[in-house]
Amino acid sequence: MMQSNEFAPEVGGSCGARLKQAREAAGLSIEDVAAKLKMPARAIQSLEQDDFARIGAPVFVRGQLRSYARLLGVDLEEQLVASPIASTAPSELVSHTHTPRYRRVFEQTTRRAVYIVMTAAIAVPIWIATRHPAGNSAVQSLDMAALPAGADAAQSARPASEPPQRTPVIASIGPSLPQAAPAPTAAKSLTFKFSGDSWVQIVGNDGRKLEEGILGAGQERSYAPGEVANVRLGNTSAVEVLNAGQPVDLAPFSRANVARFTLSSDGSLAPVSD
Repeated sequence: MMQSNEFAPEVGGSCGARLKQAREAAGLSIEDVAAKLKMPARAIQSLEQDDFARIGAPVFVRGQLRSYARLLGVDLEEQLVASPIASTAPSELVSHTHTPRYRRVFEQTTRRAVYIVMTAAIAVPIWIATRHPAGNSAVQSLDMAALPAGADAAQSARPASEPPQRTPVIASIGPSLPQAAPAPTAAKSLTFKFSGDSWVQIVGNDGRKLEEGILGAGQERSYAPGEVANVRLGNTSAVEVLNAGQPVDLAPFSRANVARFTLSSDGSLAPVSD
């Protein structure tokens, strides 16, 4: 880092002293110079006090001194040329991205091998589970009903080529009970679909805020009949409102791209009175 004595004083004063003397002779304050040069006032003070360590690198100090000198009409070039500030050499760029070909091939092969192993670890158990269900052995054991007494002799008297008769286990269980149909979901009376960012505030009949914040494109909100009392929507051009499955025209409820309306007990919409 540069020290404050890096600019050696010449006859007639240092760079900072000459600039300060010229500023005072011009009737300018430090704030006036700072405003003209678009520099902080503390930087002007540091230049006048030759406290260059507070400013930064030598290249910045030289540039600010030249700008200050041009503003006041002071020639500092001889002092700047004779100053011991070393020129800043550009940093040497060293590439760290090059890797040998064998290393790239090894890394690619390793990544592919890891991918194959992970895929096999996931896919093989799923394939085994689908080919060999867990309950298969239990079904096989119930496939043969118990033989009545004396059936052993009849079974042995049959020709060896005749396959044994099997009784399906379903016959002893009786007719299966019909499964109950799933309960229908409650119909949604009010639906909001968003194609862009919109600020939303939805208040329920009990005064509780059901939704408040910004919803983005692709999001959707639905509410049951009688659940919503008050609605406020920003950026109405990005919102589609459906009431009982029918699209709602938000123009009667909008002002400055903000829609406000209430819902009555029968589900009809009404604008909010100011």
